[in-house]
Amino acid sequence: MTAPMWIDVAALADLFDALHARGYTVMGPMVRDDAVVIGELDSAADLPYGWDADTEAGHYRLRARTDRAAFAHSAGPQSWKSVLHPARARLWAADRTADGGMTAAEEPEPPRYALLGVRPCDLAAIGVLDRVLTGGRHTDPVYAGRRDGNLVIAVDCTEPGAVCFCTSMGTGPGAVSGFDLAMTERVDDDRHGFVVRAGSEAGEDVLSALPGVPASAELVAGAAEAVAGAASRMGRAMPAGDLPALLAEARESPHWDEVAARCLTCANCTMVCPTCFCTTTEDVTDLTGDHAERWRRWDSCFDLDFSYLHGGSVRTSGQARYRQWITHKLGTWTEQFGTSGCVGCGRCIAWCPAAIDITREMAALAEGPDR
Repeated sequence: MTAPMWIDVAALADLFDALHARGYTVMGPMVRDDAVVIGELDSAADLPYGWDADTEAGHYRLRARTDRAAFAHSAGPQSWKSVLHPARARLWAADRTADGGMTAAEEPEPPRYALLGVRPCDLAAIGVLDRVLTGGRHTDPVYAGRRDGNLVIAVDCTEPGAVCFCTSMGTGPGAVSGFDLAMTERVDDDRHGFVVRAGSEAGEDVLSALPGVPASAELVAGAAEAVAGAASRMGRAMPAGDLPALLAEARESPHWDEVAARCLTCANCTMVCPTCFCTTTEDVTDLTGDHAERWRRWDSCFDLDFSYLHGGSVRTSGQARYRQWITHKLGTWTEQFGTSGCVGCGRCIAWCPAAIDITREMAALAEGPDR
């Protein structure tokens, strides 16, 4: 791979031109509804320049920055799951013909996505979803279709939020692999730009189209120091040790009752989680009965009907449902897929209306009376 390059912030416009010329639909962060969300970007002007996010347990607010940094915000309510594994997806549609037969509608081909501004924690989450949804015998066709041909442009994290804990999960704050391009944003009084490194031939091709210069040793070292500084300023940390074993031993811990007294079983944590993948299906028809569709939508293990079997639900209490979620996320996920289901993005902490903090709950279990 080529040596790291330096591009000025103005070259982001050239980046968009290069991506569009290669047939990509660019998805990335933008400000909408008082949050940084993921959406289709028409140009570099759509990026959230000069915005940061103030986060805490049960709290998320945008705040203006004094500089024009484009990627200084921490994780917002949406992850790249919303693009690759959408909240609603039509699986098929059919119409009854005049002779009593049936015709099926063709589902359109998804576009080729360029994912711009992927945080290292979200980069790890995409890797988790790849293993879950395409790594086994049964590939998920919706995910595979949207994932195929992606160009991934990661952005190293240099300013973590108060709920971030990627360092303790080994998923950040620097991007290590799984990207086509990785950028480290640098803003000071003299310059605003990016140290950019390629991770694939497709990334090198795009980088060659940008007006950049070889990054100096000073710039490369400064970028590395900024990422290392972010690692030392994480707002949270997951307890060290064997988390699957901890959860297995704490199955009957009285702490689950304490969590259940606060948990609303609203499923916010699973909706914002970048790796939760559960779905259900719904069949709908029009009033004539001549048109039918099958849709897939996100589901959650916090839903009472999620564990429904003939005769009733298996997990009827909030305690059982919260324990199921956290035990799968941090415990049995490893047994199933060879990795943790948590990447340390902190979204479940920020977007929990009861301010339940997964890192503090794990610390309480580690320090509990049954330990």
